[in-house]
Amino acid sequence: MAMDIETLMEKSGAYMVSERRRRERNIPELRLTKPSIAISHQVGAGAQEIAKKLAGEFQKLQGDGLWEVFDQELIAKALQRERWPKKLADSITEEKRLFVDEIMDDLFGLRPPSWVLMPRVIETTMNLAMTGHAILVGHGATIVTAKLPNVFHVRITGSLLGRIARIQRTRGLTPGEAAKFVKTEDHKREKYLKVHFHARMSNELLHDLAINTDRITEADAVATITEAARRFFARL
Repeated sequence: MAMDIETLMEKSGAYMVSERRRRERNIPELRLTKPSIAISHQVGAGAQEIAKKLAGEFQKLQGDGLWEVFDQELIAKALQRERWPKKLADSITEEKRLFVDEIMDDLFGLRPPSWVLMPRVIETTMNLAMTGHAILVGHGATIVTAKLPNVFHVRITGSLLGRIARIQRTRGLTPGEAAKFVKTEDHKREKYLKVHFHARMSNELLHDLAINTDRITEADAVATITEAARRFFARL
């Protein structure tokens, strides 16, 4: 039974990769001129705060359409397509569940299995990125949009100690609780990317720019990304 479950999980991951590649091949020939940004990040590195400020900066710079940040909203939009309650988005994180748990949840209507949800997340990510003026955070967005010429890809990282300190401060946790939270989330995200996309974020070729928030302040990170992305988008 264990072998069957592992085999099915492997097939599910392989399907996600083939689905992403199929969508990459079917990118319309039209010239994509509206820019988007995809951000991958380590938990506690400050990506959400940076993303929100980036949206404000590009709104001021371009002013030809509302810039929006999509994080858990990616999941919410994908769920809406399947007519699942939007509140489920808050309970679905960047992790890979056991195959048996997915089957049971699906049977009892608790939440959609990954083989239903993930193709929708991929499709939603691609559509938002191609429409433009989107800042896509996490959920494999930098991998899904890797071939899109209108997307600037950013990696936001920090040391383990720095990220623990930020989580402790922003979530009001004890040092021990914050350390456990960061390590658990790091493991979940690594597994999520490996199973669903057969990828690792340590691949620097996935990113146009990397920011270390131990050494770069939030304000400087926003300014650096804004200028680099602005020059990148000027070529569209």
